[in-house]
Amino acid sequence: MDKITLGPMPYMSVMPTVLVGANVNGKANYMTAGAATVACVAPPMVCVALNKARYTVKGIGENKTFSLNIPSARLVVEADHCGIVSGAQEDKSGVFKSFYGTLKTAPMAEECPVNIECKLFKAVDCGSHLLHIGEVIGVYADKGCITDGKPDVTKVNPIVLAQATYFNIGKNVEKAFSAGKKYRKK
Repeated sequence: MDKITLGPMPYMSVMPTVLVGANVNGKANYMTAGAATVACVAPPMVCVALNKARYTVKGIGENKTFSLNIPSARLVVEADHCGIVSGAQEDKSGVFKSFYGTLKTAPMAEECPVNIECKLFKAVDCGSHLLHIGEVIGVYADKGCITDGKPDVTKVNPIVLAQATYFNIGKNVEKAFSAGKKYRKK
């Protein structure tokens, strides 16, 4: 074995880039986050970890709602801007055209091909970050990115984050939940 010990760190090889939408003081605000994933299938829930000091956290606390917006690679400049500029210093409500779904308080970015509207289920204090778990109230997707009734990752062309660099999705490697059937004991 030729491994070296790196010590504890929050390492994941890649993370999805999402725009977290929340109304703060009555205005739409978007911030970029990389620590987001599915939390539960039934009922459908997603989660995102946000530093407690982030302006967006205030809005999630105020309204108990938020959105996760999946930007395509063509939105990388706008997405990165929303991550490096705080809503406390600059009004970011004009970066994207906002629309609202059922909850009326979780702004969603019209330019993003996929939007997930969430009602806050629970916020878990993990130390420097709060893990916001959201019950999915609705998923909205551009018609052009749908295949077989679901968002198609190749059409969405989402941004992924790895080692402080943005990437888009590469080629298909193998089909999940079936590739393992080819395994043979050694």
